[in-house]
Amino acid sequence: MSIASLSLPSLGHCCQNSPPISLKSSFLSKPTTTQFSFAFKTTQKRSFFHVVSMSMEAGVGVMGTKLGMMSYFETDGTVVPVTVVGFREGNIVTQVKTSATDGYDAVQVGYRRVRDKKLTKPELGHLEKGGVIPMRHLQEFRLQSVEAFEVGQKLAVEEIFKEGDLVDVSGTTIGKGFQGGIKRHNFKRGQMTHGSKSHRALGSIGAGTTPGRVYKGKKMPGRMGGSKRKIRKLKIVKLDNELRVVMIKGAVPDALAKEGILRPNDFWRRSMGAHKIWCVHDWLGV
Repeated sequence: MSIASLSLPSLGHCCQNSPPISLKSSFLSKPTTTQFSFAFKTTQKRSFFHVVSMSMEAGVGVMGTKLGMMSYFETDGTVVPVTVVGFREGNIVTQVKTSATDGYDAVQVGYRRVRDKKLTKPELGHLEKGGVIPMRHLQEFRLQSVEAFEVGQKLAVEEIFKEGDLVDVSGTTIGKGFQGGIKRHNFKRGQMTHGSKSHRALGSIGAGTTPGRVYKGKKMPGRMGGSKRKIRKLKIVKLDNELRVVMIKGAVPDALAKEGILRPNDFWRRSMGAHKIWCVHDWLGV
């Protein structure tokens, strides 16, 4: 097995039917040289080829605060459940990482201004080095190009997103505490009558002497919620610059007054994955 890295300047010459790439704003990363890490193994019967694309964001994102849910009436009278996300003071670039200094290109964004005593001295020193206000949350977005960013730059939501855009929203789910199998894993309960002694009990969790243990990963009662999750392809229904809020169709993984991350949806990257692999196969002649 030989592992190598391949840098392709362009794949447009071999992807005739690939969907066009449309960048929604100047903040989105430009389609520069695409890097792949691949493994190639040759046997007597056939060749195996596996392509893994670099983990890049579709563009820089912003952080917001969940304010609640409401009903939104569209122009045709359709009622849409939306989540209202507001933006406090912040969304300022605190650090710009480049390949020359850090080995990769990324932008670090700060959110939610706080008092100095709420942060540690290393955190204050890091923010003072860039000349920005003290902020509670720092989030890094790995991009292909960081030429359009500088330390202290304020990211405007209306310049990154617009109504109708699809976004990926990530946050921490609401903690439910210790829950049983019915609530945690949607198990079916037992009979409530006819002499049944187990109504909401879990039931069998394995065999007897063989294997003589409970397999790892068995769905059992335990702590539920409080984990990081991401929901993809949520539509921005309304963007209000005066109120500094956006209305996102559907629910987002966060509790009230908690911070979440909004990123441009990378559906065009994932949809082109098959085309990229096909192009590399054709380019290498395998």
